[in-house]
Amino acid sequence: MTVTAAIVLAAGEGTRMRSSKPKVLHTFAGKTFLERVMSSVDALDPATLAVVVRYQGERVAEAARGYDADVTIVEQDDIPGTGRAVQCAMRQLAPGGNLEGDVLITASDMPLLDTGTLRSLLDYHASSGDDATVLTTVLDDPTGYGRIIRDSDGDVLKIVEQKDANSSELAVHEVNTSVYVFDAHVLMDAIAGLDANNAQGEFYLTDALKAAKASGKVGAFAAPDPLSVEGVNDRVQLAALAKAYNVRVCERWMLDGVTILDPETTWIEDDVTIGRDATILPGCFLEGRTTIGENAVVGPYTTLIDATVDSDAHVERSRVQESHIGRAANIGPWTYLRPGNELGEESKAGAFVEMKKAHIGDGTKVPHLSYVGDADLGERTNIGGGTITANYDGVHKNHTTIGSDVHIGAGNLFVAPVEVGDNVTSGAGSVIRHDVPDDAMVYSENTQHIVEQWKPAWER
Repeated sequence: MTVTAAIVLAAGEGTRMRSSKPKVLHTFAGKTFLERVMSSVDALDPATLAVVVRYQGERVAEAARGYDADVTIVEQDDIPGTGRAVQCAMRQLAPGGNLEGDVLITASDMPLLDTGTLRSLLDYHASSGDDATVLTTVLDDPTGYGRIIRDSDGDVLKIVEQKDANSSELAVHEVNTSVYVFDAHVLMDAIAGLDANNAQGEFYLTDALKAAKASGKVGAFAAPDPLSVEGVNDRVQLAALAKAYNVRVCERWMLDGVTILDPETTWIEDDVTIGRDATILPGCFLEGRTTIGENAVVGPYTTLIDATVDSDAHVERSRVQESHIGRAANIGPWTYLRPGNELGEESKAGAFVEMKKAHIGDGTKVPHLSYVGDADLGERTNIGGGTITANYDGVHKNHTTIGSDVHIGAGNLFVAPVEVGDNVTSGAGSVIRHDVPDDAMVYSENTQHIVEQWKPAWER
């Protein structure tokens, strides 16, 4: 079914979040509420996608444009309410009142609202012949939601907000999800007569359904999965919904052949991919577009952000961001890989090693207590503990190149820019400031001086 226009309501402040940023820009499984809802709506390919903004409107609008450059931004005026938001949107989308087709309206605080649910709603709307259809769900605890009130025939009579509901209406468990489909002409007529005669003093979009019923047919479609239409009003709800969703994500990966030792402490975002027979140990956070290969072992207590871990690699108690770890490499524990690293097959970055923009060849090992930044290391090279590439001179980041089959002694300092050839051996404690040719041995002699009994007598 074709959608003429889709309107995403993102004007609210979300005061119950107790936040300095708009509710729709809070994140859920790695993406903002707004991005998730816009992505689900966008997949329906509406002729026009509009986002209504008000609170910190430019900030929200900038985010929306980042998610979809073609989005239409609608600014709501100072009159509050979802009904007013739609009035503003329709005035901009159909200035002459000549919009044809169906209009989808959705709130932006339902991070799990998916394209499949929206498509089912649209299909139901088309097949039922309704002039307006509301997406509903049934909750064990409907507190805070508008109730769906039906007549004796089961048809939708009205939606009553909680603050305006009487005791019998509050007992209803079928609730409004704030997702609707309207015939465009019916919508324009229905929103024309909205008023703020309610407990909140707002223009309710739910009142438009009452007006639509007076002139046409109003129906309801129940979402198959209540989790997909659950809204977030505060951080308690956000945590609960995130937990429930993450359990599903972990279960899906386990059913696909991934071992997750403790789903309760393992968090996996949507764009992560994991190969069969990989093992995820407790306390792991897999974020962004992280990819984990078959038979790899990650964790415990590891964070991967937009990282690639090839098959058979092991990453333990580490933080890895925007880096590629080769097959059978061994990372950690307590390793920090900042963006831009490429680690070859069977390489090693050991305990308390930090790397940034480092290219590590196959079989090369940086065992412990070292910093390697802006550097290229060849194959089968061993870096002694406590080695540092001094890449920053206060103005520029300079490069270090170390060849293959090199043995670097403990406590070396490479003052970049510097290049060390293949098959070089360096002495412990060396400070290497100048290029070293292939097949050489290099050391820097530091004369040791001893001054005996150097303290005054009264301090001894």
